[in-house]
Amino acid sequence: MSSRWSMTVARAAVAVALCAPAAAAGEMTGHVRFAGTPPARKPVAFGGEQQCALMHKDAPPLMEDVVVGPDGGLRDVLVYLTGTAPGGPYTPPTEPLVYEQQGCVFKPHVGAVMVGQPVEVRNDDAVLHNVRAQSKLGQSFNIAQPVQGMKTRKMMKAQEIGVPIKCDVHFWMTGYLHVLAHPFFAMTGEDGAFAIAHLPPGTYTFEAWHPVLGTRTVTATVTDGENAPLTFTFAPAP
Repeated sequence: MSSRWSMTVARAAVAVALCAPAAAAGEMTGHVRFAGTPPARKPVAFGGEQQCALMHKDAPPLMEDVVVGPDGGLRDVLVYLTGTAPGGPYTPPTEPLVYEQQGCVFKPHVGAVMVGQPVEVRNDDAVLHNVRAQSKLGQSFNIAQPVQGMKTRKMMKAQEIGVPIKCDVHFWMTGYLHVLAHPFFAMTGEDGAFAIAHLPPGTYTFEAWHPVLGTRTVTATVTDGENAPLTFTFAPAP
């Protein structure tokens, strides 16, 4: 994970936390685990796109369909509160979630924002990229970025989980965008850890969503004290 990507995800997480209601007191933490032997990650096959291949020299990036950390944590899982969220209304962060196109790869592979939070698409490469978001709720966008350094901002207006993102020029460039109507969500890194703060005490259903491995749900009670961590476990795809 690049330092710029880590900083972007961290800033987005802080921004989401700050928009939560001040009266909330509970926190739900946990891990998402992968059971069994992780699938081998294959190098990206650039085909005839030598401009992209040369950016990586002899170290091509690996596909990001299923990324498992050294301790079995599963990366790129959205953990979020389902159903009606408590409290509200919620003010979305003003700082954007940034999708960088860097070395002909999306960074991050999966991202999450609140409704009304900016999504910024950047082209860090000296090649043409064309970013297409394929929404089922009328929130699709299609952005051509032929010049290195171009930045384009979009705003999503409705909750939608798992919006596919692709580059029409480079077939291997794929990703996902989650849009939430509330701030009670988190994305996992390679350690599989997550933390959802500022939850009013109550019983909630949490869902873990992975683009390849599907979903898992858990119902848990949140108090204003210490709460038992949740664990979501995913098995290899059949």
